[in-house]
Amino acid sequence: MNENLAEAIKLIEEGHHEEGLKRIEKLEEKSDDETKRTIAELYFELGLVDRSVMIVEELMFQYPDHGELFAFAAECYSELGKEDEAIEMLTSINLGDPAYIQAQLLLADLYESQGLEEVAEKKLLDAIKNEPNNAVLQFGLGEFYLNRGDYQQSISYYKQAIHQGNLPKDLPIQPQLKLAEAFSITGQFEDALIYYREGLEDKENPDGLFGYGYTSLQVEDYETAVKTFVRLLEMDPDYTSVYPYLAKAYVAQKMLDQATEILEEGIKKDEFNEELYLELAKLQFSKGRYLEGKGFLEKVIALNPSNVSAVKELLIYFDNEEDYEGMLDLIRFLDDYGEYDPLYERFRGKALMEEDDVAGAVEAYEAAIASLAHDESILEEAALTFLAAGRKDKGIILLEELLTLQPHRYDIEERLIELK
Repeated sequence: MNENLAEAIKLIEEGHHEEGLKRIEKLEEKSDDETKRTIAELYFELGLVDRSVMIVEELMFQYPDHGELFAFAAECYSELGKEDEAIEMLTSINLGDPAYIQAQLLLADLYESQGLEEVAEKKLLDAIKNEPNNAVLQFGLGEFYLNRGDYQQSISYYKQAIHQGNLPKDLPIQPQLKLAEAFSITGQFEDALIYYREGLEDKENPDGLFGYGYTSLQVEDYETAVKTFVRLLEMDPDYTSVYPYLAKAYVAQKMLDQATEILEEGIKKDEFNEELYLELAKLQFSKGRYLEGKGFLEKVIALNPSNVSAVKELLIYFDNEEDYEGMLDLIRFLDDYGEYDPLYERFRGKALMEEDDVAGAVEAYEAAIASLAHDESILEEAALTFLAAGRKDKGIILLEELLTLQPHRYDIEERLIELK
């Protein structure tokens, strides 16, 4: 690298951006073409894509047969939101050009980002027909199918790419870790763990560690999960999505104080993370600290009334405490936000029944059983509510359904005989 350019880069790395950029601008005016290409790449990395484009367009004019320049120009245009220009650049790179494979991968990314998945897939499949043993293309297809949710296809191509053994060293993530991710998503946890270990042995990275810890948690290897998550937080304390999972691993090992501590630490990093408050609430309930747990659930719902898990936990709390006024206040609050779940209607019906609003309870239970007809506890509550409202026929129907689900309930059988 040009010595003056190296000095300018060092200035930027040390935080002297303005001075470093001024030196680069001066160099740009009198540099050779190779140095200009390096400066264009540097501008791109710094987010100064407009400057990159100006240089690369000049170089393309001088070297019209250098496909890598056209591929780089396409990346610049894509960053600037000029997808059509980027596609035009990439489609001009012919088969046989060293940059052809890179062009097909970039084209596939562009088409995929535009929602043209079939076109993207065709580009990749056409390319691999010409070079069936190209590991980069195989890896690209693995990425494409993983993003699309076609996990078995992605596993096949990732395996082929790894088997080839000649992937570039500068890939953003090890292929073993991507294969492990696909295995983990499909529930093939043991296979996933093998490739996570292999990939992380080569080089650790936060996403790989998270995947390894999460998969260890699924197979109930809590010790490995804890060690892995702790290592991840040592590497990146701001990786906030790991805190609730580390807490779960601690809880599974009966390390409740450590679980509480890690959740509180996570909240300091991200005070708007609903999952952290939800896990803290469950933890407080498990310790018998019901008011503290209730407070954390209310915090979650204040942050996001759509968090059904938190709402259900709080409704169950109110039910256990026989706090029907609190239950109704919560449901009415959710009504104001347009939040709905059939289970909420079950709790509304129960609370209204306790407040002697039989008509309101009937209406609520009708809404609940329309979607939750196979929930045995709701059937019994609804049946008793309909009977209390004088709707004997409907009550009998629901009790018969309940008896079908619970044939050992002789008390229900006797009640049906009495009613009939």
